[in-house]
Amino acid sequence: MRWVALAVLGAGLLAVPAVAGRYELSVLILVFQFVLMGQAWNVMMGYAGQLSLGHALYVGLGAYVPALLWLHLGVSPLIGVFAGMAAAMLAAGVIGWLGLRFGIEGVYFALLTIAFAEIARVAFDHLAITGGAGGLFLPVTPEGRASWWMLDGGPVFFYYLTLGLAAGATGVVAWLARSRFGFLWRAVRDDPVAAEALGVNLFRARMQAILVSAAMASVAGVVVAFYYRNLFPGQVFDMSRSLELILAPIIGGLGTVMGPVVGAALLTPAGEALAALVQELGLDAPGVKAVAYGLLLIAVIWVRPSGIWPWLAKRLGVS
Repeated sequence: MRWVALAVLGAGLLAVPAVAGRYELSVLILVFQFVLMGQAWNVMMGYAGQLSLGHALYVGLGAYVPALLWLHLGVSPLIGVFAGMAAAMLAAGVIGWLGLRFGIEGVYFALLTIAFAEIARVAFDHLAITGGAGGLFLPVTPEGRASWWMLDGGPVFFYYLTLGLAAGATGVVAWLARSRFGFLWRAVRDDPVAAEALGVNLFRARMQAILVSAAMASVAGVVVAFYYRNLFPGQVFDMSRSLELILAPIIGGLGTVMGPVVGAALLTPAGEALAALVQELGLDAPGVKAVAYGLLLIAVIWVRPSGIWPWLAKRLGVS
């Protein structure tokens, strides 16, 4: 029955571009982006228990590195994505080594991740090659020469691309959750002392989760760069982006495969609908979406502290 439901859902998602308009596709593309970024953070926090509030660093590196390689060397982003992953994993490795080597945990580890994201923001603000604070702009390929190889296409192209990436990330997390990595991460998260007593290498297990999470987040950065075709350090590396991407897994259910999916599917359309409503009413309320996200987060934590998906899964009779 579960596979039938998944098949029906998959067929419905594949058929969406045939009936949806440009605006609806843009909202769904945003949903899939947050699923991908949420799954990345879910690996690190939900499964391994490592709190990060600086994941914008990995998204930003995953955006800038492929964009610069394409802009200056003509390297396809499908190849540049691996360079972006390497850069993000290198940064994550440094942060992870510093944090784990010196026993920096919990909120102090989160502060370390914020510090590195801020360092990147300031650095990219002053680097000529990145365009500095003025931004980096990717030219649009002339009509007739656009191709998937260069990640150049319209909303339908990016709809299917982000749908595939979101589905792939969810599949990877589902596999990891049932693999040896997932069991080790949960053991380290729930009781590190007992896990270490049983022979688990805490440093290695946590570092693996940090690196996997950074690599997944960097892939989302490639979509950010080539979908919007402009990058500003003050936006890409800003802490608000790090906070925004963690909301879906928290609301949906941390440490669950479907939590980030459910959270993004509920949160993003609600936020976009509210912003559109405020604009339609002619009100000047630039922070209304953030306020709505905050209120929704408080409500979910109050009513369903473990997230929406665990409660919903019980009602649907799935695990």
